[in-house]
Amino acid sequence: MRRTTLGNGSPQVSALGLGCMGMSAHYGPRPPQAQSIRTIHRALELGIDLIDTSASYGAGHNEELVAKAIHDRRDRVFLCTKFGIRRDLGPMRIDSSPNWARQSCDESLQRLGVDHIDLFYLHRRDPQIPIEDTMGAMADLVATGKVRHLGLSEVNAQTLRRAHAVYPLTALQTEYSLLSREVETEILPTCRELGITLVAYSPIGRALLSGQINTDTAFGDDDLRSSNPRFGDGNRVANLALVDRLRALADEMGVMPAQLALAWLIARETVPIPGTTYVRHIEANAAAAAIELTSEQIRDIEELIPADAAAGERLSAAAARWIGK
Repeated sequence: MRRTTLGNGSPQVSALGLGCMGMSAHYGPRPPQAQSIRTIHRALELGIDLIDTSASYGAGHNEELVAKAIHDRRDRVFLCTKFGIRRDLGPMRIDSSPNWARQSCDESLQRLGVDHIDLFYLHRRDPQIPIEDTMGAMADLVATGKVRHLGLSEVNAQTLRRAHAVYPLTALQTEYSLLSREVETEILPTCRELGITLVAYSPIGRALLSGQINTDTAFGDDDLRSSNPRFGDGNRVANLALVDRLRALADEMGVMPAQLALAWLIARETVPIPGTTYVRHIEANAAAAAIELTSEQIRDIEELIPADAAAGERLSAAAARWIGK
């Protein structure tokens, strides 16, 4: 497994990670726990050590699941979790207050069964709370040894700069894929200027880029893709036409479309964290890290799927109101 460095002089991690959200929430019924644990174990066997979870995934269920998977192999894991999305006491809300940062960290440590978190992200930001206040509390968690490194998720470039001025950020997690390239305008250049690694979630476009979704694929009400604009009837047809272009190039190269999409992100010096609950998929994803793209191949990929080619917004209106703060 290829290795990369997070942030400025931070620890080395695998060139891609494993996103664990779908093991607990948002992509239909939860898979059997044993299946998810096998997938995490296989990821570690393959050298994928960056494991990504959040307090909000399944209201703590995902952290508890990850705890069961890594309890006897903690030294092999670079453990990432997040706070800021609250689902207790009614509808989902955002809480980036200093008090919640501290409390949520303690609760995550307990659920994960560990004495420290390697990378602690603010999952979403409440713009009414100064980012300097939130970062101050997060920096205190580093000082006490509960957290090793800090990150933000889905913030704008101004917030990124303000936060980084309080305490050096290691990573910014945001959506980035061949179908979602908005970050290339301002966010990615800012990350590179400041020495912050961009960690790309939904790097396969919520499976659109896998080549396994077609016009007949149905999603239940408990699957976030049922309300995602890119999967709507007209948009889905247009986006699948883009995937066909990628598949044709992947076939020429003897790889899978998803592997090519991941290799492109790695070539862009980002760290993709594709989610899966299947061993066969984690094995295929791991193999993507071995694909060395030439500059000509990168250009071919970007010509096949231009930056503004995807049809439909990347998030539903309900989800989009919490980003870019």
